[in-house]
Amino acid sequence: MEKIVIIPTYNEKENIEKIVRKVFSLSGGFHLLIVDDGSPDGTGAIVKSLQNEFTGQLHLMERKGKLGLGTAYIAGFKWALEKGYEYIFEMDADFSHNPDDLIRLYEACKNGADVSVGSRYISGGAVVNWPFDRKFISKGGAFYTKMITWMPVNDPTAGFVCYKAAVLRRIPLDQVHFIGYAFQIEMKYRAWKSGFKIKEVPITFVDRTEGVSKMSKNIIKEAMYGVWKMRSIKH
Repeated sequence: MEKIVIIPTYNEKENIEKIVRKVFSLSGGFHLLIVDDGSPDGTGAIVKSLQNEFTGQLHLMERKGKLGLGTAYIAGFKWALEKGYEYIFEMDADFSHNPDDLIRLYEACKNGADVSVGSRYISGGAVVNWPFDRKFISKGGAFYTKMITWMPVNDPTAGFVCYKAAVLRRIPLDQVHFIGYAFQIEMKYRAWKSGFKIKEVPITFVDRTEGVSKMSKNIIKEAMYGVWKMRSIKH
């Protein structure tokens, strides 16, 4: 019981069974925790039906209502730490993150990194199926974040991450402020400022083909203003 992948969901009925089966097809003994925010499309019910097949490996945390990405991960982190997992992963449900890359993220942490990040914006990384404006906003946001925080991470909003448990124990999870993309930046920033080693692993990010994106203007705005607030975070 070493590795667990946390996947937050909201209305992912088209993807959830496929992503669960794909993760469990990998070597290495990954476990899964699905954090579902009361999906009205029945995502949680699909996970429950699969738990009979993957007893002890597939876990479900059901929450009432859409409470935000950051709070889903914080709840998942706390659960995973209580259960004694050593490597704790973040991943999307929609196959924009290739589950095969979980093995490479794990190996990066096993071989010296404290946090490994599936990065679109280093050599070997790529983005597929995004329109120009989405690429511009994402890559521009990454550059903007790096300029303001000085954090040596080329893809600070990346949501495909492996944390060693020691990192999550050090970060005061109840003090993490943000819930959207800024959450991803804040977690990396807190890890970096605490002296942990972050390694970026190149990935190809493929935009979802099924289901609906959760991106919104408020999420982008939170990230833009949030990076300035992060500089005042005490460690």
